[in-house]
Amino acid sequence: MEVGIIFKIAAVGILVSVLSQVLKHSGRDEQAFLVSLAGLLVALFWIVPYIYELFESIQLLFTL
Repeated sequence: MEVGIIFKIAAVGILVSVLSQVLKHSGRDEQAFLVSLAGLLVALFWIVPYIYELFESIQLLFTL
């Protein structure tokens, strides 16, 4: 697993938390929720290939 993906996810998390706090303090709770949801989806799309690779490795381990 690449170390860069961890830094990307951390950067998205920091950006989402700052944007969410700004939106919540300005009274836009719905937009803050959507920003949080979008950040979660972006991180999941980055992680899904690694999860798929993990499941393939486990399947290969048990089929031998």
